[in-house]
Amino acid sequence: MGCSQVAGWMPWLRGRLALLPLACLCAGLLGRGLGHPEVATWAWTIATLTVIGVLLAQVGTSLKKGDVGLDLVALLSMGGALVLSQPLAGAVIALMYAGGQSLEAYASGRAGRAMTALIARQPRTALREDEGALKEAPIAVLVPGDRILVRVGDVLPVDGRVAAGRAVLDRSSLTGEALPFTALANEPVLSGTVNVGTPFTLITERPAAESTYAGIVRLVEAARSQKAPMARLADRYGLAFLVLTLLLAGSAWLATDDPLRALAVLVVATPCPLILAVPVALVSGLSRAAGIGVLIKGGGALETLAKVRVLVVDKTGTLTHGAARLTSARILGILDEGEVLGLAASLEQASGHPLGRALIEEAARRGLTLSQPEDVEEMPGEGVTGLVDGRPVVVGGPNIMRMHGIRFPPPAMAGTGAAVASTVLVAVDGATAAALEFADPLRVDGGNALLELRACGIERVVLATGDRRAVADALVAGLPIDAVAADLDPAAKTDAVVAERRNGPVMMVGDGVNDAPALAAADLGVALGARGAAAAAEAADVVLLVDSLAPLPRAIRIARRARAIALQSVWVGLGLSLAGMVAAALGYLSPLQGALLQEAIDVAVILNAMRVLGGPEGGREPEARGVPRRA
Repeated sequence: MGCSQVAGWMPWLRGRLALLPLACLCAGLLGRGLGHPEVATWAWTIATLTVIGVLLAQVGTSLKKGDVGLDLVALLSMGGALVLSQPLAGAVIALMYAGGQSLEAYASGRAGRAMTALIARQPRTALREDEGALKEAPIAVLVPGDRILVRVGDVLPVDGRVAAGRAVLDRSSLTGEALPFTALANEPVLSGTVNVGTPFTLITERPAAESTYAGIVRLVEAARSQKAPMARLADRYGLAFLVLTLLLAGSAWLATDDPLRALAVLVVATPCPLILAVPVALVSGLSRAAGIGVLIKGGGALETLAKVRVLVVDKTGTLTHGAARLTSARILGILDEGEVLGLAASLEQASGHPLGRALIEEAARRGLTLSQPEDVEEMPGEGVTGLVDGRPVVVGGPNIMRMHGIRFPPPAMAGTGAAVASTVLVAVDGATAAALEFADPLRVDGGNALLELRACGIERVVLATGDRRAVADALVAGLPIDAVAADLDPAAKTDAVVAERRNGPVMMVGDGVNDAPALAAADLGVALGARGAAAAAEAADVVLLVDSLAPLPRAIRIARRARAIALQSVWVGLGLSLAGMVAAALGYLSPLQGALLQEAIDVAVILNAMRVLGGPEGGREPEARGVPRRA
């Protein structure tokens, strides 16, 4: 049987390994009680040999990978019990070892339930409108523009927009948010959410392979395949523990000429908290983080998240929404604000400029009715002209206004604040009408998230942006930001991240393609939003499944608690095991007593590691006493 076959059936077997030794141990005790000691001996020997056979497969697989595991100690202890005619001790060791394996398998399975649920919920088919009828189609064949009926209880198979009416969606599996979310007509919705309202039609925007949910599934699979540095550290300590165990057992045998002393030492060391507590605690942390909408790519990233002290955060799309929004409309003529916005937005329907789209979205939010523009002419970089309901309208900058002989007073063309990114002028009927100011505003929860990050141990916060210094300074005024680095290209942003390492482990948060190099350069990269750039999500170690920093403080607390509990379980477990081994070497524990003691230790450390799945996420750290002022 090859390694791949062993890997295939081993997890299933580990969860059920204790059943046969338990049955054989009970049968042997019954046989001895009925006066048939030979039945007891055979039953206990069968139990021991069965577990030895499984162990040999595990040890062989580990050795082929270059790992010298502590399973070797269990192998020696059970083999020694048979050689020294201690069948009952061998059966108890077999049961205890198998029970530890089964308990670890159960704990890991429970801890990974949130991640497994994400994968299991991935839709396979969708009801697509085809020639006036609904036909079931594999999601792999869906293309942008397809119309899909989403029934009540269906998981959205692809990213798209609501065709009409509204959709009430449950996003808890992705974000941890318990309250349903309502999306109106033409609003974007994410794959992986569940329709909990009435049926609605979804217009697809991305192929299934490029959708949010498919990307999350790929990230989950990658996270599950990685091995944490703490687990690798446990392997290294495990080798030292193995050597110490053999030396102590050999010394006890040589000093007393009693092989049972050596056997007792071996069974106390079987199995070891090092190989049980660390993976259970870390996988539990990964699972709990996934439950709040934070996907951490493996135990290594979880450990780093627990140790970060410096935050470098991107501005556009991270602290802000990443899209221009109308912040003010200064009326300069006889038309009221609603009329000006309606005329300007109607004209911008013929343009693809981002500020035009922002104007159209604002008109939609206000419920304005737009008209079809006529005789439209666009000057790239300058503006657009045309007729709306027979009235001449000009929308753009000062140059296009001068070309049409329309003079705006200089104060109207200047923004009212440093945070204003752009000012768009509007003229109607050849006269000034309004100056519209656009900016990329701060997220409502951005400042609160930064305060929470401070509270959970982030000592320094740096804003890194490609925007002008004045815009960046105005945006973060009053926020707990220590420094601002503005006018940065991707290379300079990467340099800023590297420079911050002198202040401690650095976490970089961003969402765009331009952030990918900086995310990769940081000790820990965090990509904001599942719909962000694929390059950013690929380069990052952590992906927030919502476009918000809000879950990040909770994730840090979860990571720190998981790491602390893992270390606590390891050192307490090792201390108790070493004490038991010394007692066994001095003759105070028999092999049977040693096996029972070690199993109690193993059960205790596993149950302690499973505390990561419940209870508080961790309190505020003592160093977070206040919010430093920005330099």
